[in-house]
Amino acid sequence: MKFIKIIKNSKFFKLFSNIYILITTVFLIWILFLDSNSVVVNIKLKSQIKELENKINQLQKEIEIDKKLITTLKNLDSLEKYGREKHFMKKQNEEIFIIEIEE
Repeated sequence: MKFIKIIKNSKFFKLFSNIYILITTVFLIWILFLDSNSVVVNIKLKSQIKELENKINQLQKEIEIDKKLITTLKNLDSLEKYGREKHFMKKQNEEIFIIEIEE
């Protein structure tokens, strides 16, 4: 009995016995954590959006590099040089020796 009186006289109990405070607290918990559009979900989605935007920027840079490569490969001499250097292609009756230097 004494314990119940102590609890009823505490500030915490008086504060949360008010129906408006109680409803507001439940509402905030619902909005912050339980709702499908909660703050936690929004934070996760914003981080995913930033990651995807970074990936878009990276891929756009790669597209620009590939476009430059395509324009340089329109020249027949640069096409031959690219094929020899990157894909180890050769002409007929030609021998290629690959020398790798270890550093």
